[in-house]
Amino acid sequence: MVARASAGAYTAPPRSTFWQKLGPGGLATFLLAAGGSVLLLGLPVGWRLRRVLREAEGEPLAPADLILVLGRRLQDDRPTPVFEARLAHAVELWRRGLAPRILVAGGVTGQAALSEAEAGRAWLLAQGIPAEAVRVEDQSQHTLENLFHVRDTLRAEGWRDLILVSDGLHLARAGALARGLGLRVRRSPASDGPPSRGSLAWYRRAAQEAFLLHWYHTGLAYSRLIRSRRQLERVT
Repeated sequence: MVARASAGAYTAPPRSTFWQKLGPGGLATFLLAAGGSVLLLGLPVGWRLRRVLREAEGEPLAPADLILVLGRRLQDDRPTPVFEARLAHAVELWRRGLAPRILVAGGVTGQAALSEAEAGRAWLLAQGIPAEAVRVEDQSQHTLENLFHVRDTLRAEGWRDLILVSDGLHLARAGALARGLGLRVRRSPASDGPPSRGSLAWYRRAAQEAFLLHWYHTGLAYSRLIRSRRQLERVT
């Protein structure tokens, strides 16, 4: 079954550019976050970096209604090694009995002919996961939209708890977005995907995630300050 998409808040179109993904208030909050980082000599990003590294190990898990795999841009219409690592970790959790179903999230991005969610579903079925245990959310263009649309499905089905699967450095931001949307999540890292822990690429990714986390909190504070209902409905 396909997860329901919310009709209210802005959703970026398929194969969106960076600017299209920003949505209402996105450019203003991006400039605020970037400007604040420069003026404060990078201290806000450094503060968030500590959290990104601390939360990369995930947290203790408990049985849930759903395992959510966050998508990743495809390569030649197939999951990349990073995306495969996320999917493989979800399979492991499912086989351990931590949740009865897996939902893969991600729309059509880049030059792909199919959605990240459909490519992920095909990968899971090839690993022997029953079709009835797999759902997809195939309209979102980024992590926030993944979680926003999945929240609609949770509410419609009466489910409450989910295990969120992504690579470790993504977990701090994904967890913050999920909590902002009122979701009850436990985060579990897919540890086998690239880049290698401690490598230059790993630290570069950590710094990127730290800025994105800083941008999220800046945008949330700004939207509340100006009382923008249109902006807040995307993140709360």
